[in-house]
Amino acid sequence: MTPKQHQPTFADKVIAFNKSLRLNVSLPDNIRVMNPFKENPRALSVSSAFYKKYYDDHRNRYMILGINPGRFGAGVTGVPFTDTKRMTEKCGLHVPDVTTHEPSSVFVYEVIEAYGGVDVFYKDFYINSPSPLGFVKQKENGKEVNFNYYDSKALQESIRAFMVASMKAHISKGIFQDAALCMGSGKNYQVLSRLNEEYGFFQRLIPIEHPRFIMQYRSAKKHHYINKYLAALKEISGI
Repeated sequence: MTPKQHQPTFADKVIAFNKSLRLNVSLPDNIRVMNPFKENPRALSVSSAFYKKYYDDHRNRYMILGINPGRFGAGVTGVPFTDTKRMTEKCGLHVPDVTTHEPSSVFVYEVIEAYGGVDVFYKDFYINSPSPLGFVKQKENGKEVNFNYYDSKALQESIRAFMVASMKAHISKGIFQDAALCMGSGKNYQVLSRLNEEYGFFQRLIPIEHPRFIMQYRSAKKHHYINKYLAALKEISGI
């Protein structure tokens, strides 16, 4: 075996990172952290199988950054923008005892299909978030809803060090630093741009509309945005 073959693969690094994730900071009232890898044994086992299937190599990849995990995608499967339907139908990995549908996941997997399919896409790209743990807000009726890290200044400040450490950990897995794609061209891009200027994660950070925004407000133009994503992916990767 070569020395490189003895080293942890990209998948090994992601799985170890997921197992180690924890957040011990003060959070605003009615906001709680969502850590699927601690709360849901299913998420760790399914996501580990996913990463061993598509990332068990020593290839470098380009980064696609979301915001933070949602309840019905990574909150269940442990894989960003991958609900149980996409995990089963597109990735061939069964998620027992639960079925979830996330519109953002539908869009992302249409982009992946247009790019050439899961095998080709995941060889070139790695999707995660500046905050790899999610947040939920409890409403007055007791129902929990997804909450973005940037929608509370107090939350954003509380997790700043966690976000910086997470970004450094993402890059250490084997991420190209000449360019990255930022899903969310408004607040998410503003926050990440400031962090990027300070810490130099990437030479270029390219913003694009978030899948949730597209599916909620621009679904009639979905194919336009799929093509826009394909162009952006080619721009950051040079493919």
